[in-house]
Parts: sequence; C-alpha cells; structure tokens
Amino acid sequence: MHEFSQINTELGNRFAQHLSAINRDVLPTETKTLWRDIAVRYNETQRAYHTLRHVRQLFEQFEQIVSHLHKPHLIALALYYHDVIYHPIRSNNELKSAEHAVDKLKEYLNDEQCRYIYALILMTATHQLSELTDDDKRSDAAYLLDMDLSVLGTPWPEYERYTRAIRQEYAHISVIDYRISRVTVLQKLLAHPKLYLTPHYYERLEQQARENIEREISLLRAS
Repeated sequence: MHEFSQINTELGNRFAQHLSAINRDVLPTETKTLWRDIAVRYNETQRAYHTLRHVRQLFEQFEQIVSHLHKPHLIALALYYHDVIYHPIRSNNELKSAEHAVDKLKEYLNDEQCRYIYALILMTATHQLSELTDDDKRSDAAYLLDMDLSVLGTPWPEYERYTRAIRQEYAHISVIDYRISRVTVLQKLLAHPKLYLTPHYYERLEQQARENIEREISLLRAS
C-alpha cells in the first residue's frame, strides 16, 4: 500500500505539472479530479501489468529521452492515458482509451492537441506510425511507441516478470489457448524489420528484445 501511495503521489504531481505547462489556467482541483480518475482506473483488479507501475516505468524512460521530444507535455499526457481503459477480454482498449482521453482533456487542450493525443494512443495498438505528416510529430510518436515497448528489451529476469504479469491478466484463458495466442503475438513482433523506431532505442534494446521474445516462444512451445 505504501508503494502504491508513493507512486500515486509521484505520478499525480507529474501529471499536474505537464497539464499546467500546456494550460496555465487549469485549477489544482481540476487536475486532482482528472488524476483521481486515471489512478482509480490503473488500479482496477483485472490489471497486473497495465498498472501505475507500468506508467512509472514509462516515465523513467521519458526522463531519459525528453530532450529529444518536441512536445514533451503532450507525449506525457498520451502516456498517462494510453492504457487508461483496459479490459483483457476486449480488443478495442486503445480506441476506448483515446476516446476517454479526449473526453477528459478537451476542456484544457485545443482541437489539434486533442487530435494528436487521440492519434498517439491509437498507434499503441499496432506500434506503427500512422499517417502523421509532420516530422516533429512523427518523431515524438516514434519515441512514445518505443517507450511503450521498452520492457521487451529489459534483462531477462525483468522480462520474465512482465510475462508473468501478462499471463495473470489473461488468467481467464486456458493454458493451451494462451500459448497459441501469445506465440502468435510474439511472432508478429519478430516479423517487424525493426521493433524500435528510433535510433536511441534500436541501438540499446533491439537485440535484447529479440532474444527475449525468441526465448519466451521457446518456453511456451516446450511447456
């Protein structure tokens, strides 16, 4: 409970800073209400990986690459909302998260900013850049997608903890069905010429990520 309270406070303060940097007129009471909605959702019982710990891990990555971002505060808001709606039995979580983000933020952001956050969150479904034509937006989007996949390139013990948490979220699926579906997902990832879109992440994590994925596939097939 203490760890959750610490994470909640830390991320809540960050959220207020990022939103206030975009809209100086937002009131503290408004940011608290918005944050409470986010925190409650990330603490739902069906989550094991897609929790506030995941969000904190993303912001550890964010701090490392923030100097590369053109619109860091918008990217930060997209990170907060990208998994705000998450039900393992549904296939439209990213869409619902994008819609929820715009619904909550439209009073504080302009239309262009809302459209961008909406597009960013939708991109996390495929981890492929969409039809964005603005070079700065494409660059920022690439960093966001790479941050979201950064767990794949962690050392094996951390990656293994991630796989256990994902399995826990899909506990309603039989062992056999989970193996089949998980291997399919992992093979699709390996089929991409590059898992990571930015040189920063490609150079640091690509090889380890592919080794982790291949190892997980081997373990799933052998079990």
